Amino acid sequence: MATEKSNINSSATHCFHCGEANPSDTLFSVTIKGEDKRMCCPGCEAVAQTIVDSGLTSYYDHRSETAEKGASLVPEQLTQLAHYDLEQIQEEFVKKSEHLSEITLTVEGITCAACAWLIEKQLRQLAGLQFINVNTTLHRVVIRWDNDKLKLSAILAEMQKVGYKAYPFQINQQEALYTKQAKSYLRRLGLAGIATMQVMMFAIALYADLFFGMEEEFIHYFRWVSFILATPVLLYSAQPFYINAWRNIRNRTLGMDIPVSIALLGAYIASAYATVMETGEVYFEAISMFTFLLLLGRLLELRARRKASETSSNLLRLLPSMATLIEQDTESLIPAKTLTIGQVILVKAGETIPVDGTILTGISNIEESMLTGEHLPVHKGEDSPVFAGTVNVTSPLTIRVEKLAQNSLIADIIHLQDSAQQNKPHIEVVADLVSRYFVGALLITALCTYIGWRFIDPDQAFWITLSVLVATCPCALSLATPTALTCATANLNKQGILIKQHHVLETVNKIEHMVFDKTGTLTHGDFVLLNTTLHADFSKQLCIDLASQLERVSEHPISLAFNLLQRDSISLSEVINIPGQGLQATYQDKQLKLGHAQFCAINYPLNSKELVIYLTLGDQLIASFELGDTLRKSAQKISQYCQQSNIETTLLTGDISAKSEEVATLLNLDHVTKGVTPEGKLDHLKALQATQQVLMVGDGINDAPVLAGAHVSVALASGTDVAKNSADVILLGEDLTKIVTLRKTAQKTTTIIKENLGWAIGYNLIIVPLAITGHVPPYIAVIGMSFSSLIVVSNSLRLLK
Repeated sequence: MATEKSNINSSATHCFHCGEANPSDTLFSVTIKGEDKRMCCPGCEAVAQTIVDSGLTSYYDHRSETAEKGASLVPEQLTQLAHYDLEQIQEEFVKKSEHLSEITLTVEGITCAACAWLIEKQLRQLAGLQFINVNTTLHRVVIRWDNDKLKLSAILAEMQKVGYKAYPFQINQQEALYTKQAKSYLRRLGLAGIATMQVMMFAIALYADLFFGMEEEFIHYFRWVSFILATPVLLYSAQPFYINAWRNIRNRTLGMDIPVSIALLGAYIASAYATVMETGEVYFEAISMFTFLLLLGRLLELRARRKASETSSNLLRLLPSMATLIEQDTESLIPAKTLTIGQVILVKAGETIPVDGTILTGISNIEESMLTGEHLPVHKGEDSPVFAGTVNVTSPLTIRVEKLAQNSLIADIIHLQDSAQQNKPHIEVVADLVSRYFVGALLITALCTYIGWRFIDPDQAFWITLSVLVATCPCALSLATPTALTCATANLNKQGILIKQHHVLETVNKIEHMVFDKTGTLTHGDFVLLNTTLHADFSKQLCIDLASQLERVSEHPISLAFNLLQRDSISLSEVINIPGQGLQATYQDKQLKLGHAQFCAINYPLNSKELVIYLTLGDQLIASFELGDTLRKSAQKISQYCQQSNIETTLLTGDISAKSEEVATLLNLDHVTKGVTPEGKLDHLKALQATQQVLMVGDGINDAPVLAGAHVSVALASGTDVAKNSADVILLGEDLTKIVTLRKTAQKTTTIIKENLGWAIGYNLIIVPLAITGHVPPYIAVIGMSFSSLIVVSNSLRLLK
């Protein structure tokens, strides 16, 4: 903290921050780069201390004039961060709940697991931070914080203090960052490549001296020219390695760029000494070649990582930038992101729909393959929902805006993809931990190698130590799991399978038992009223109107069968929805019930193969309804897959009708448990999970508890919001065979992770002993290290196919 110090140089008559005269009766100061700087007032002192605490002391190195008094005391970097706290700016990229906010940030400078660990460790110290997870593959970080205790600007400032620049993830900025990084690598790579070719020419001449002899002045001349050519390579091309190494050292952590930097600087200093003192060996060609190959590996790795993150980027690119707004019978073209809920837009045939909304007028086919992975257009008419990014194929539509861009289905898909990275699988946690300690072990090994070879062959000690430092590759170990998981998640998203939890890809290939809900899962849930039987002196239409009025508070698919037939609205009070049982309300001072036989106290239920529900008023049965539903085409296929894979199947439903046995028989399911409450479903699941790995598939409110309790749970996108929030996986579309795709992808992912870890561990176990014993020349060591991580990333990219 800034304090008044007695040892401050009294000759400092002007404020270091604003340049105004320092009052003689005050002694305000801030320690900047180890020196106490005088300030004129508490305001300058506070601002300067904030700049220092935010890691922005470089402001004082590069400023062209002193700061002004007042609002402009704070440098531009900090005022820009403060802007991120404004509500209207956060609307575009911050998801908010009652007290918590969540954001996905793009972070510059992440190179390995050590960077992720450092960022997470430092930011977790902030009061109010609830969650943080860094994705080393995508260079993104997901952060959740308490709005009342912490500001976004404070999070970004802390990130800069650690040494990383971060800003909200937006596709345009992400593309600009990639282009900037790629150009930077290409410039450094170009310089290193040109210098390497030139230095190698002189190196060949120097090596030729071993066989033919060469005059001393030529040897010294070639060495000095090599020294001059290698210097810009070391100072410019290799700069990213030093920056990352210094960041790690400053924050007291170990990263893979530390041994690389030690090797490069050690080789350069030793070669420079040999050149100036005209004694010993020079390694300028090795320095240039090391840098060139390391940069080439980083560039290829950057492109591979970009490939892995393309799916979410491509989804965002599908959104049109402009929309045709209809106001007072006039059409105007406006930016799509300025649309508000309730506005009406026109989407012509062939155009992409810019927002999530509801069709007001028009009938058309909508191409939704970018969401569901199913390429057949979907026929939609009035009151049908449509989604941003889908294509209106045949006819013009007028659409009412229902959701803003940040709450659209595409935004949810991308958010789910990022959320899937939040909970790291156990295997990834272990790999990250091992890779962090690996660097420390490497430095100790290199030191022991140098000491040992000083006794065996002093001339070779430095050269062999260099090989040990460069050959080993902790980066491949830390990339083995996250790159595979990221690629697998991206591929599944393309096929309409949204992963919410990363453990899914670890657990789903261990599944021994699949449990299915019936209505809306194995069946379409598009109920049709087949027959109405009256049991009292009530008209058929009144019974239908009463049932429809009750169903208005329910999200169950049964409600659709009645809502379309209702004619008159009826006043009901104290309406209660009891999931898995039915609905009840007060009508004419009596209790009105609609539900299955047990809920309505029907002792002699109708004998029907269809679903039957009953309507009672008081103790009197007034009507019964038979409802028809059809099986999904994919239900038979998923059942056959389970049989072929020796996976047990159970139909677990709240329906007590004979329809349950009929569905189980048609699908050849192993077990049927019907007429169970949501609590009963959960108890049944727990009993199964005591001995087996279980996957649960459901869609309704009554499935929420059992979905939340299953080892792996799957919900359909057509299901209730409660079910989707409780599930680990969401299937877009109606194809249940996507569960098969999920399982096969999970199995392939597990195989590739094992291959990646096997390669990373095997490579290091082989290369380290060879390097220590002097069998790996430095140029072979750098090639091995660069391509080791590249092989891991390239192997993971197979999951995108």
